[in-house]
Amino acid sequence: MKAWIRRWTPKRLMQVSVGVALLTILLKTAAWWVSGSVGLLSDALESLVNLAGAMFGLAMVMVASRPADEAHPYGHHKAEYFSSGFEGILIVGAALGIVWAAAHRLVDPEPLEQVGLGLALSVLSSGLNGVLAWVMFKAAEEHRSMALLADARHLVTDVWTSAGVVLGLVSVQLSGWLWLDPLVAMAVALNILREGGRLVRDSFQALMDEAVEAGVRQQIEDVLKSFEHQRGSSAIIRFDHLSTRRAGQRCFVDVHMHMPASWSLGRAAALRTNVELALMSAVPGLRATIQLLPSDVEAHFGDPGPGHHPKS
Repeated sequence: MKAWIRRWTPKRLMQVSVGVALLTILLKTAAWWVSGSVGLLSDALESLVNLAGAMFGLAMVMVASRPADEAHPYGHHKAEYFSSGFEGILIVGAALGIVWAAAHRLVDPEPLEQVGLGLALSVLSSGLNGVLAWVMFKAAEEHRSMALLADARHLVTDVWTSAGVVLGLVSVQLSGWLWLDPLVAMAVALNILREGGRLVRDSFQALMDEAVEAGVRQQIEDVLKSFEHQRGSSAIIRFDHLSTRRAGQRCFVDVHMHMPASWSLGRAAALRTNVELALMSAVPGLRATIQLLPSDVEAHFGDPGPGHHPKS
């Protein structure tokens, strides 16, 4: 399974997402046209957001794949977070548009036509989005791609939207209450509004140099612990001041490695290389910065802040 998922690169999946978004727009617009349902109209509006989000996500994935350069020595991986935030903002905008359209229909309800065909087209498009979302979730985990994760969440939101619309239309057909259609559309809008807000929040958090996940940090600590060595009550090799951050598909680790002052530089550098290789093997996409220090030396950190002037 992993080998199959690995072949679906973020760029390729985002290209597929653009194509599926175009197809679902056609299907859902046709569903709204034949039925006149404002619920199906809300579904079609969100598909337009899917298309815009997928196109922007594709552009950001291509930027993120660029190698490091002089102006961006740590790479361009954070570009994916812009995709997530942009898609979240689009979702919020679509939700507000749905509420506006549904409010007008709630005040002035209109009869629905050819509901069966409209439902069939909506269910077909939702099935396409559901399959693509499942593949994207798997690929996002494998590639550690925020852009894929954001698009997958958006597609799942689209599936739930369609499910709500179908429920509303079935309820109208069974009860004859036309106001149920716009009411369900409003409920769907509130749901996708929540999802949009979550995407925006997550992208902003990631742009603030958020630490790696607890499980990844534990992997890093386990590797470092395997290199620690003691002689009696004295630590020969030890690590401290561990800090981490995530930027797109990459993880960054800074740590101090203490060793005997009597060691030669070549011996210390060889051990550091072994530690770096072990860390990169345990956590794909990791970049480690290891500062070498004698065992009896401690590093001191402090930020005196603006306005501080050393004593003369």
